[in-house]
Amino acid sequence: MIELEGVPELIDPVMVAAFEGWNDAGDAASGAVTHLDREWKGEVFAALDAEDYYDFQVNRPTVWLDNGVRKVTWPTTRLSVVRVGGAKPRDLVLVRGIEPSMRWRSFCNEILGFAHELGVEMVVILGALLGDTPHTRPVPVSGVTSDPDLARTMDLEETRYEGPTGIVGILQEACTHAGVPAVSLWAAVPHYVSQPPNPKATLALLNRLEDLIDIRIPLGELPEDARAWQVGVDQLAAEDSEVAEYVQTLEEARDTADLPEASGEAIAREFERYLRRRDGGPGTGEPGDGSYLWDPSSGKPRPPRRKPDPSGEDPADPPPEETPDP
Repeated sequence: MIELEGVPELIDPVMVAAFEGWNDAGDAASGAVTHLDREWKGEVFAALDAEDYYDFQVNRPTVWLDNGVRKVTWPTTRLSVVRVGGAKPRDLVLVRGIEPSMRWRSFCNEILGFAHELGVEMVVILGALLGDTPHTRPVPVSGVTSDPDLARTMDLEETRYEGPTGIVGILQEACTHAGVPAVSLWAAVPHYVSQPPNPKATLALLNRLEDLIDIRIPLGELPEDARAWQVGVDQLAAEDSEVAEYVQTLEEARDTADLPEASGEAIAREFERYLRRRDGGPGTGEPGDGSYLWDPSSGKPRPPRRKPDPSGEDPADPPPEETPDP
Protein backbone atom coordinates (compact mmCIF):
# COMPACT_ATOMS: atom_id res chain seq x y z
CA MET A 1 0.00 0.00 0.00
CA ILE A 2 1.24 3.46 -0.92
CA GLU A 3 -0.39 6.08 1.30
CA LEU A 4 -0.50 9.41 -0.45
CA GLU A 5 -2.05 11.40 2.38
CA GLY A 6 -3.29 10.87 5.91
CA VAL A 7 -6.58 9.02 6.25
CA PRO A 8 -9.35 11.54 7.05
CA GLU A 9 -12.06 11.24 9.69
CA LEU A 10 -15.32 10.46 7.93
CA ILE A 11 -19.05 10.85 8.61
CA ASP A 12 -21.24 7.74 8.11
CA PRO A 13 -19.07 6.60 5.18
CA VAL A 14 -20.20 4.34 2.35
CA MET A 15 -17.61 2.83 0.03
CA VAL A 16 -18.48 2.92 -3.70
CA ALA A 17 -16.19 0.90 -5.98
CA ALA A 18 -15.88 0.21 -9.69
CA PHE A 19 -13.20 -1.49 -11.75
CA GLU A 20 -12.40 -1.23 -15.44
CA GLY A 21 -12.33 -4.43 -17.43
CA TRP A 22 -14.53 -7.52 -17.49
CA ASN A 23 -17.12 -6.05 -15.10
CA ASP A 24 -17.44 -2.68 -16.86
CA ALA A 25 -19.37 -2.93 -20.14
CA GLY A 26 -19.47 0.41 -21.91
CA ASP A 27 -17.34 1.89 -19.10
CA ALA A 28 -20.67 2.48 -17.34
CA ALA A 29 -19.54 1.54 -13.82
CA SER A 30 -16.14 3.24 -13.87
CA GLY A 31 -17.81 6.23 -15.49
CA ALA A 32 -20.24 6.48 -12.57
CA VAL A 33 -17.47 6.58 -9.96
CA THR A 34 -15.48 9.01 -12.10
CA HIS A 35 -18.55 11.26 -12.23
CA LEU A 36 -18.91 11.19 -8.44
CA ASP A 37 -15.23 12.01 -8.01
CA ARG A 38 -15.37 14.89 -10.50
CA GLU A 39 -18.64 16.44 -9.31
CA TRP A 40 -17.64 16.37 -5.63
CA LYS A 41 -13.91 17.03 -6.22
CA GLY A 42 -12.61 13.90 -4.56
CA GLU A 43 -9.29 13.92 -2.75
CA VAL A 44 -7.08 10.87 -3.30
CA PHE A 45 -5.59 9.61 -0.03
CA ALA A 46 -4.23 6.18 -0.94
CA ALA A 47 -3.27 3.91 -3.82
CA LEU A 48 -2.46 0.23 -4.05
CA ASP A 49 1.04 -0.75 -5.13
CA ALA A 50 0.81 -1.54 -8.85
CA GLU A 51 3.68 -4.06 -8.62
CA ASP A 52 1.58 -6.33 -6.39
CA TYR A 53 -1.49 -6.75 -8.55
CA TYR A 54 -0.98 -5.86 -12.21
CA ASP A 55 0.65 -7.55 -15.19
CA PHE A 56 2.12 -4.61 -17.06
CA GLN A 57 2.03 -6.53 -20.36
CA VAL A 58 -1.76 -6.67 -19.97
CA ASN A 59 -2.32 -3.23 -18.45
CA ARG A 60 0.57 -1.15 -19.69
CA PRO A 61 1.80 2.04 -18.00
CA THR A 62 1.58 5.28 -19.96
CA VAL A 63 4.23 7.94 -20.52
CA TRP A 64 3.35 11.63 -20.59
CA LEU A 65 5.10 15.01 -20.57
CA ASP A 66 4.87 17.47 -17.69
CA ASN A 67 6.52 20.76 -18.73
CA GLY A 68 8.93 18.80 -20.88
CA VAL A 69 9.68 16.20 -18.20
CA ARG A 70 8.70 12.60 -19.05
CA LYS A 71 6.63 10.89 -16.38
CA VAL A 72 5.03 7.48 -16.05
CA THR A 73 1.51 6.67 -14.83
CA TRP A 74 1.17 3.11 -13.59
CA PRO A 75 -2.11 1.15 -13.66
CA THR A 76 -3.42 0.89 -10.13
CA THR A 77 -6.42 1.34 -7.84
CA ARG A 78 -6.86 4.63 -5.99
CA LEU A 79 -9.05 5.59 -3.06
CA SER A 80 -10.50 9.06 -2.68
CA VAL A 81 -13.05 10.63 -0.37
CA VAL A 82 -15.87 13.08 -1.09
CA ARG A 83 -18.18 14.92 1.29
CA VAL A 84 -21.89 14.86 0.42
CA GLY A 85 -23.42 18.02 1.89
CA GLY A 86 -26.98 18.75 2.92
CA ALA A 87 -29.02 18.52 6.10
CA LYS A 88 -27.38 15.17 6.92
CA PRO A 89 -23.85 15.21 5.47
CA ARG A 90 -22.03 11.95 4.89
CA ASP A 91 -18.87 10.82 3.15
CA LEU A 92 -18.27 8.49 0.24
CA VAL A 93 -15.06 6.54 -0.14
CA LEU A 94 -14.56 6.08 -3.88
CA VAL A 95 -12.50 3.15 -5.15
CA ARG A 96 -11.45 3.46 -8.79
CA GLY A 97 -9.11 1.16 -10.62
CA ILE A 98 -8.52 -1.64 -13.09
CA GLU A 99 -9.46 -5.24 -12.39
CA PRO A 100 -6.23 -6.73 -10.97
CA SER A 101 -4.29 -9.34 -12.92
CA MET A 102 -3.25 -11.40 -9.88
CA ARG A 103 -3.51 -11.89 -6.09
CA TRP A 104 -7.21 -11.08 -5.88
CA ARG A 105 -7.57 -12.21 -2.27
CA SER A 106 -4.78 -9.93 -1.11
CA PHE A 107 -6.26 -7.12 -3.22
CA CYS A 108 -9.65 -7.49 -1.53
CA ASN A 109 -8.03 -7.70 1.91
CA GLU A 110 -6.33 -4.36 1.31
CA ILE A 111 -9.61 -2.75 0.27
CA LEU A 112 -11.36 -4.21 3.32
CA GLY A 113 -8.53 -3.03 5.55
CA PHE A 114 -9.27 0.52 4.52
CA ALA A 115 -13.00 -0.04 4.91
CA HIS A 116 -12.44 -1.19 8.49
CA GLU A 117 -10.04 1.64 9.32
CA LEU A 118 -12.41 4.27 7.92
CA GLY A 119 -15.49 2.86 9.63
CA VAL A 120 -17.28 2.12 6.35
CA GLU A 121 -20.90 1.14 7.00
CA MET A 122 -21.58 -0.48 3.63
CA VAL A 123 -19.77 -1.29 0.40
CA VAL A 124 -21.54 -0.71 -2.93
CA ILE A 125 -19.81 -2.18 -5.97
CA LEU A 126 -20.89 -1.01 -9.41
CA GLY A 127 -20.77 -3.20 -12.48
CA ALA A 128 -22.09 -3.38 -16.02
CA LEU A 129 -22.64 -6.35 -18.29
CA LEU A 130 -23.68 -6.95 -21.88
CA GLY A 131 -27.25 -8.12 -22.31
CA ASP A 132 -30.18 -8.54 -24.67
CA THR A 133 -31.66 -5.16 -23.80
CA PRO A 134 -32.80 -2.49 -26.27
CA HIS A 135 -31.11 0.90 -26.12
CA THR A 136 -34.51 2.59 -26.47
CA ARG A 137 -35.79 1.44 -23.09
CA PRO A 138 -34.77 2.35 -19.52
CA VAL A 139 -31.53 0.63 -18.54
CA PRO A 140 -32.20 -2.36 -16.28
CA VAL A 141 -30.24 -2.12 -13.03
CA SER A 142 -30.30 -5.05 -10.64
CA GLY A 143 -29.22 -4.84 -7.01
CA VAL A 144 -27.86 -8.08 -5.57
CA THR A 145 -26.30 -9.16 -2.29
CA SER A 146 -25.10 -12.34 -0.63
CA ASP A 147 -26.63 -11.30 2.69
CA PRO A 148 -30.23 -12.61 3.11
CA ASP A 149 -31.02 -10.02 5.81
CA LEU A 150 -29.72 -7.18 3.63
CA ALA A 151 -31.71 -8.48 0.68
CA ARG A 152 -34.89 -8.40 2.74
CA THR A 153 -34.40 -5.01 4.42
CA MET A 154 -33.20 -3.16 1.30
CA ASP A 155 -35.44 -4.85 -1.28
CA LEU A 156 -32.53 -6.47 -3.12
CA GLU A 157 -32.10 -9.79 -4.87
CA GLU A 158 -30.17 -12.50 -3.07
CA THR A 159 -27.60 -13.62 -5.61
CA ARG A 160 -27.96 -17.15 -7.00
CA TYR A 161 -25.36 -16.78 -9.74
CA GLU A 162 -23.04 -19.68 -10.45
CA GLY A 163 -20.21 -19.47 -12.97
CA PRO A 164 -17.15 -17.38 -13.83
CA THR A 165 -16.87 -14.14 -11.90
CA GLY A 166 -14.79 -10.99 -11.83
CA ILE A 167 -13.37 -8.79 -9.13
CA VAL A 168 -16.85 -7.40 -8.37
CA GLY A 169 -18.08 -10.84 -7.33
CA ILE A 170 -14.91 -11.65 -5.41
CA LEU A 171 -14.93 -8.36 -3.48
CA GLN A 172 -18.59 -8.77 -2.59
CA GLU A 173 -17.96 -12.25 -1.20
CA ALA A 174 -14.91 -11.00 0.70
CA CYS A 175 -17.08 -8.31 2.29
CA THR A 176 -19.72 -10.88 3.26
CA HIS A 177 -17.16 -13.14 4.94
CA ALA A 178 -15.69 -10.12 6.74
CA GLY A 179 -19.10 -9.10 8.07
CA VAL A 180 -19.26 -5.90 5.99
CA PRO A 181 -22.66 -5.24 4.34
CA ALA A 182 -22.11 -5.29 0.57
CA VAL A 183 -24.32 -4.69 -2.45
CA SER A 184 -23.60 -4.94 -6.16
CA LEU A 185 -25.50 -2.80 -8.66
CA TRP A 186 -25.40 -4.14 -12.22
CA ALA A 187 -26.47 -2.21 -15.31
CA ALA A 188 -27.34 -4.08 -18.51
CA VAL A 189 -25.70 -2.61 -21.62
CA PRO A 190 -27.00 -3.48 -25.13
CA HIS A 191 -24.55 -5.95 -26.60
CA TYR A 192 -24.99 -4.51 -30.10
CA VAL A 193 -23.71 -1.09 -28.97
CA SER A 194 -21.09 -1.97 -26.38
CA GLN A 195 -18.51 0.65 -27.29
CA PRO A 196 -17.75 3.06 -24.45
CA PRO A 197 -18.86 5.40 -23.16
CA ASN A 198 -22.48 4.63 -22.34
CA PRO A 199 -23.78 7.67 -20.41
CA LYS A 200 -27.31 6.24 -20.27
CA ALA A 201 -26.10 3.20 -18.31
CA THR A 202 -23.91 5.39 -16.12
CA LEU A 203 -26.92 7.59 -15.34
CA ALA A 204 -29.03 4.54 -14.47
CA LEU A 205 -26.39 3.31 -12.01
CA LEU A 206 -26.19 6.72 -10.33
CA ASN A 207 -29.98 6.92 -10.04
CA ARG A 208 -30.09 3.51 -8.39
CA LEU A 209 -27.22 4.47 -6.08
CA GLU A 210 -29.20 7.57 -5.02
CA ASP A 211 -32.14 5.41 -4.04
CA LEU A 212 -29.99 2.83 -2.28
CA ILE A 213 -28.05 5.11 0.06
CA ASP A 214 -30.48 8.06 0.12
CA ILE A 215 -28.27 10.82 -1.24
CA ARG A 216 -28.68 13.39 -4.00
CA ILE A 217 -26.11 13.21 -6.76
CA PRO A 218 -25.42 16.26 -8.97
CA LEU A 219 -25.83 14.93 -12.49
CA GLY A 220 -24.34 17.85 -14.42
CA GLU A 221 -24.49 17.23 -18.18
CA LEU A 222 -24.98 13.49 -17.84
CA PRO A 223 -28.75 13.46 -18.61
CA GLU A 224 -28.17 15.45 -21.80
CA ASP A 225 -25.26 13.17 -22.74
CA ALA A 226 -27.56 10.17 -22.24
CA ARG A 227 -30.23 11.65 -24.50
CA ALA A 228 -27.65 12.50 -27.16
CA TRP A 229 -26.24 8.96 -26.95
CA GLN A 230 -29.68 7.44 -27.54
CA VAL A 231 -30.39 9.75 -30.49
CA GLY A 232 -27.06 8.76 -32.03
CA VAL A 233 -27.75 5.05 -31.64
CA ASP A 234 -31.28 5.56 -33.02
CA GLN A 235 -29.77 7.06 -36.15
CA LEU A 236 -27.23 4.25 -36.56
CA ALA A 237 -29.89 1.60 -36.08
CA ALA A 238 -32.21 3.26 -38.61
CA GLU A 239 -29.49 2.98 -41.27
CA ASP A 240 -29.41 -0.84 -41.00
CA SER A 241 -32.71 -2.65 -41.52
CA GLU A 242 -31.49 -5.83 -39.83
CA VAL A 243 -30.38 -3.94 -36.72
CA ALA A 244 -33.64 -1.97 -36.65
CA GLU A 245 -35.64 -5.20 -36.86
CA TYR A 246 -33.55 -6.79 -34.11
CA VAL A 247 -34.03 -3.75 -31.86
CA GLN A 248 -37.79 -3.94 -32.41
CA THR A 249 -37.74 -7.60 -31.37
CA LEU A 250 -35.88 -6.71 -28.17
CA GLU A 251 -38.34 -3.88 -27.49
CA GLU A 252 -41.32 -6.19 -27.78
CA ALA A 253 -39.74 -8.77 -25.48
CA ARG A 254 -38.77 -6.11 -22.96
CA ASP A 255 -42.18 -4.44 -22.97
CA THR A 256 -43.93 -7.75 -22.42
CA ALA A 257 -41.65 -8.64 -19.52
CA ASP A 258 -41.91 -5.19 -17.92
CA LEU A 259 -45.65 -4.72 -18.30
CA PRO A 260 -46.57 -5.59 -14.67
CA GLU A 261 -43.85 -3.34 -13.22
CA ALA A 262 -44.54 -0.43 -15.58
CA SER A 263 -47.71 0.48 -13.69
CA GLY A 264 -46.35 0.04 -10.17
CA GLU A 265 -43.17 0.59 -8.21
CA ALA A 266 -41.02 1.68 -11.15
CA ILE A 267 -43.19 4.72 -11.88
CA ALA A 268 -43.41 5.55 -8.18
CA ARG A 269 -39.60 5.52 -7.85
CA GLU A 270 -39.13 7.81 -10.83
CA PHE A 271 -41.80 10.22 -9.61
CA GLU A 272 -40.19 10.39 -6.15
CA ARG A 273 -36.83 11.11 -7.75
CA TYR A 274 -38.41 13.85 -9.86
CA LEU A 275 -39.94 15.48 -6.77
CA ARG A 276 -36.59 15.41 -4.97
CA ARG A 277 -34.79 17.04 -7.88
CA ARG A 278 -37.34 19.78 -8.54
CA ASP A 279 -36.53 21.19 -5.08
CA GLY A 280 -33.13 22.17 -6.47
CA GLY A 281 -29.82 21.67 -4.70
CA PRO A 282 -26.10 21.42 -5.43
CA GLY A 283 -25.56 20.30 -8.98
CA THR A 284 -29.24 19.74 -9.74
CA GLY A 285 -29.95 22.97 -11.63
CA GLU A 286 -33.31 24.66 -11.67
CA PRO A 287 -36.49 22.84 -10.58
CA GLY A 288 -37.13 19.92 -12.88
CA ASP A 289 -33.85 20.46 -14.72
CA GLY A 290 -31.69 17.39 -15.32
CA SER A 291 -34.40 14.81 -14.58
CA TYR A 292 -34.33 11.77 -16.83
CA LEU A 293 -37.86 10.41 -16.63
CA TRP A 294 -39.42 8.15 -19.19
CA ASP A 295 -42.94 7.92 -20.52
CA PRO A 296 -44.53 4.81 -18.99
CA SER A 297 -46.79 4.32 -22.00
CA SER A 298 -43.96 4.16 -24.50
CA GLY A 299 -40.99 3.26 -22.32
CA LYS A 300 -39.00 6.02 -24.00
CA PRO A 301 -37.20 8.94 -22.32
CA ARG A 302 -39.38 12.02 -21.88
CA PRO A 303 -37.50 15.29 -22.56
CA PRO A 304 -37.83 17.98 -19.88
CA ARG A 305 -40.25 20.83 -20.43
CA ARG A 306 -38.78 23.85 -22.16
CA LYS A 307 -38.09 26.88 -20.03
CA PRO A 308 -40.47 29.88 -20.19
CA ASP A 309 -39.83 32.47 -22.84
CA PRO A 310 -38.18 35.68 -21.53
CA SER A 311 -41.37 37.50 -22.52
CA GLY A 312 -43.18 35.61 -19.79
CA GLU A 313 -45.19 33.41 -22.14
CA ASP A 314 -44.75 29.67 -21.85
CA PRO A 315 -43.74 28.03 -25.11
CA ALA A 316 -46.10 25.45 -26.47
CA ASP A 317 -45.44 21.95 -25.24
CA PRO A 318 -44.07 19.66 -27.95
CA PRO A 319 -46.64 17.28 -29.40
CA PRO A 320 -46.66 13.84 -27.76
CA GLU A 321 -44.84 11.07 -29.54
CA GLU A 322 -47.01 8.68 -31.47
CA THR A 323 -46.52 5.12 -30.33
CA PRO A 324 -47.31 2.13 -32.51
CA ASP A 325 -50.23 -0.06 -31.57
CA PRO A 326 -49.05 -3.17 -29.73
